[in-house]
Amino acid sequence: MLLALTLAGCGVHDSQQSTGQDDPATTTVARILPGTGRPPVIIGDKNFSEQFILGELYAEALSAQGFTVTLNKNIGSTQISMLALANGQLDMYPEDVGIFNADVAGDSAAFPTAHAAFETAQHYALAHGLRLLRPTPFSDSNAIAVLAGYGVEHHLRTIVDLGPLENMLTLGAPLQFQDSSSGLPGIESAYGVVPAHFQSVAVGQQYQALQDGSVQAADVFTTDAQLASGQYELLRDPRHVFGYENVVPVVSQQALLAEGPAFADTINRVSATLTTESMRLLNADVEVYNETPASVARQFLLTHGLLPQ
Repeated sequence: MLLALTLAGCGVHDSQQSTGQDDPATTTVARILPGTGRPPVIIGDKNFSEQFILGELYAEALSAQGFTVTLNKNIGSTQISMLALANGQLDMYPEDVGIFNADVAGDSAAFPTAHAAFETAQHYALAHGLRLLRPTPFSDSNAIAVLAGYGVEHHLRTIVDLGPLENMLTLGAPLQFQDSSSGLPGIESAYGVVPAHFQSVAVGQQYQALQDGSVQAADVFTTDAQLASGQYELLRDPRHVFGYENVVPVVSQQALLAEGPAFADTINRVSATLTTESMRLLNADVEVYNETPASVARQFLLTHGLLPQ
């Protein structure tokens, strides 16, 4: 009897099987999951590995809480995802807050802090029937990388440290980096660094260019799988030329009301575990070691206690 009262006090629903006896030891306890009976949920993800992993993480965690989840993989661009949210074909998808501000809210301002970027995006979202859930600790933003040995040799810690090397420096990046306010012009304005040479390098080829010495510095992304190897060093960007790109789950307010508080709570718990280091390792598992996004997501959730064993 004490066990039954204790469980009832913890909010657990009891269901007693008929055994012909009143012995409390024969009582079984069934936990009613918070997503049970809620409307089905459709989650979208965009068209690269990190998004595939994020979609699986959120979908798996929600399913474990009893929600009925459909994952719409590789849904497409930000514009397509937002249209799907507006017409009810999608309930949630993960987006970088900087992309949300620039491409959805039409605000390309340089924000002084990550919080300011999030608040601006949230203000727009709330005015348009949406809500942004808590941002991830990691920010998938641009960064300047050098070989680790090159960084040690030249005492490189931040982008401004490239200044004394600029006359013999070749920087590799996608072509648009030459003219973007968050590219070469931004680096020159914020740090006074003007590389002697610029080499156009396709996304994904920057690391090979660093390895073969055709460039000494390269534009990369902070959660790239290659960075998990320890062969490269990212130069700090204290003036935030590259802005803030923390991931925020974009959810329709209608879905939030229909799914109940456990829906947002579950998503927020997953987001809180996603540090820069953990996201690099997850990306490496998929892109380098050829594991599936679903398998790496499940193992990550198990490791962090977000799924039942």
